[in-house]
Amino acid sequence: MLANDRKLIAVMVSLKREREAEVDDDDSEDGVTAKIGRGRVVEDRRSRHCPYLDTINRSVLDFDFEKLCSISLSHINVYACLICGKYFQGRGLKSHAYTHSVQFTHHVFLNLHTLKFYCLPDNYEIIDSSLEDITYVLKPTFTKQHIAGLDKQGKLYRAYDGTTYLPGIVGLNNIKANDYANVVLQAFSNVPPLRNYFLEEENYRGIRRPPGDIMFLLVQRFGELMRKLWNPRNFKAHVSPHEMLQAVVLCSKKNFQITKQGDAVDFMTWFLNALHGALGGTKKKPSIITKAFQGSMRIFSKKLPHPDLPPEEKEALLVTEEYQEQMSESTFLFLTLDLPTAPLYKDEKEQLIIPQVPLFNILGKFNGSTEKEYKTYKENFLKRFQLTKLPPYLIFCIKRFTKNNFFVEKNPTIVNFPITNVDLREYLTEEAQATEKSTTYDLVANVGRMMGNPLREHTEYMFCIMELGSGMRCRTCR
Repeated sequence: MLANDRKLIAVMVSLKREREAEVDDDDSEDGVTAKIGRGRVVEDRRSRHCPYLDTINRSVLDFDFEKLCSISLSHINVYACLICGKYFQGRGLKSHAYTHSVQFTHHVFLNLHTLKFYCLPDNYEIIDSSLEDITYVLKPTFTKQHIAGLDKQGKLYRAYDGTTYLPGIVGLNNIKANDYANVVLQAFSNVPPLRNYFLEEENYRGIRRPPGDIMFLLVQRFGELMRKLWNPRNFKAHVSPHEMLQAVVLCSKKNFQITKQGDAVDFMTWFLNALHGALGGTKKKPSIITKAFQGSMRIFSKKLPHPDLPPEEKEALLVTEEYQEQMSESTFLFLTLDLPTAPLYKDEKEQLIIPQVPLFNILGKFNGSTEKEYKTYKENFLKRFQLTKLPPYLIFCIKRFTKNNFFVEKNPTIVNFPITNVDLREYLTEEAQATEKSTTYDLVANVGRMMGNPLREHTEYMFCIMELGSGMRCRTCR
């Protein structure tokens, strides 16, 4: 009986070794180093003299997509073939990468997790400083000195494909219908505090999240995208947000998708709140999101009697406590600005008149005296707003499109606003005016979109981000 148990154990051990050979754990350095004696390790001579380095084709390398094996669709132990750019799992004798190397004589592979290079089927590690540019494209890194100098230089860089680009102002691929998300991501990538925070992975690497929490994936993917957008050593002058958008689809429970057009402002609202929560922020605990974008305001609200009531009943209701004006404090991440109603009449040339309005006219909504009626399905309220705290970066959202049961209608009103020195002091309360040191803003990013096809059934917006007290130039994202 004991002999049979030993045989069974031996069989199980042999099966386990076979499986390990198939999966090929990267912790083992088989073929890379050789052990001689006790504790002595000798490096493989071929590691620094690989004859296949000239076969690497950098023009086909694209690390923006999900790290999945192109055959098994596994994300464990994935290698990139540096000759054709495809992803394969493992490097053992029965692995897909090994088979690919033998079948197509492609010999140089990069482990996408450990950033180590290997030669297959010989299975030895390649050590060569000329490959550093490939690892930097896969995982860009930024020092504090580099980050501090990003806004001080406007130097153009040349990508490997010969195109010139300005880091931070590179195109995001529209995979199918994700342009609504691209403009938001691109605008936020030009907000310095947000950019500087996510360029350094150490800032959020130590944040602890509950087991099974998937929301932190959003933080990781946004950090990776931010570093790729600001990478001065890109192989191409555009970036694919594929991994970032996959995290958005997963974390939003498919409310925002790659293949279906979405609402830019809805996505921005969800994205800011999701990032705030994933970074450990709460109503009382701040995060980089609230530090950059959160302001506060006072809301004065007064309930209105039903318009169908007799005048006597209206007067009686107006003196009750329920219909008196009430004040509340509220925070905000962006301000919604309302455009005046577009004219219905045409000019003498039978063309519609396109009105123009200054930014300060529509900002009058927050001066504390302008009242506007807000209707619900059963009650009406008269509200006015006044700002009590200005955030370092202020987001304005101007709603241009309205949708009914029949068509999408666009308000063509042109909003004229200065690029620099937009002073918002007059929209603050007296107490806030005494405490706020700076109240002038400069334009950082402006996003504007065409109406497109009304049959796509989506509402489109134009919004901009303004920076408090800085001389940065305007950057437009489309």
